[in-house]
Amino acid sequence: MYEQISANKRKTILLIAAAILLLGAVGYLLGLFYASGPVGLVGAVVLAIVMSLVSYFSGDRIVLASTRARQVSKEEQPRLHNIVEGLSIAAGVPKPKVYVVPERALNAFATGRNPEHSSVAVTQGLLDSMNRVELEGVIGHEMAHVVDRDILVGTIVATLVGAVVLISEFFMRSWWWSGGRRGGGSRDSGGGASAIIFAFGFVLLVLAPIVGQLVRLAVSRNREYLADAQGAMLTRYPPGLASALRKIADGAVIPMRSANNATAHLWLNQPSRIEGEGMGSMEKLFNTHPPIAERIRRLEEM
Repeated sequence: MYEQISANKRKTILLIAAAILLLGAVGYLLGLFYASGPVGLVGAVVLAIVMSLVSYFSGDRIVLASTRARQVSKEEQPRLHNIVEGLSIAAGVPKPKVYVVPERALNAFATGRNPEHSSVAVTQGLLDSMNRVELEGVIGHEMAHVVDRDILVGTIVATLVGAVVLISEFFMRSWWWSGGRRGGGSRDSGGGASAIIFAFGFVLLVLAPIVGQLVRLAVSRNREYLADAQGAMLTRYPPGLASALRKIADGAVIPMRSANNATAHLWLNQPSRIEGEGMGSMEKLFNTHPPIAERIRRLEEM
């Protein structure tokens, strides 16, 4: 279990480094195309910083509002509050605010920029379907996200990738409207080597959004495995979360009205938006979560 946690942390660091390198490469190439030198790189970094700050300080409120989550009192949900309080004590962090999302689907998420400003939300369907040990497993998983500051990791990666997408989109639109001419410099000025660099850079800028999204999804999947393992350590009962995941898998065909691509990575499991529809191979490739069967297998081996 500890080896799995260490491996997932190493993979996350490498993937974040890859996202930073991709952003730098895209910014630098944009500077080359428009003859602005390092200005493109600086502009890309500034854009990522601004996006990160906005997401960091306002992201949790936006997420909670988009899911129609409602904060509940201890009197309304005594069992839920008791579990959240017990696991926050075990994790050594302040108790998060507790929310309920009015959805039939079985799901949950945690948000907040740090343990002192965090919230845990569960759907009404999850509350109605889980027994105590299963609910503890789910909350343990979400508390692990709070302890690991995954909202910060997610914000960093999402904004880096978002900056890559915006810059690439800007380049493609300007390229289209300029009729395929670069903003600065001549394509012939550097000879064959310049043409090769230009072609390579053009392909990279076209593919950058796809590569960036795959990096973001890989980070999200690794963090889910890590939260499963650390959540099981908090509850000291891995079968609880494994049983909850089985129930969630059985109810995965229930659609979520509040699901969207921007918040999909926050949920305990990939939310479904269409009644009874399974995922195709391409959809699985761009899934924000690892397969539930693999998550259950790892929990059973702990």
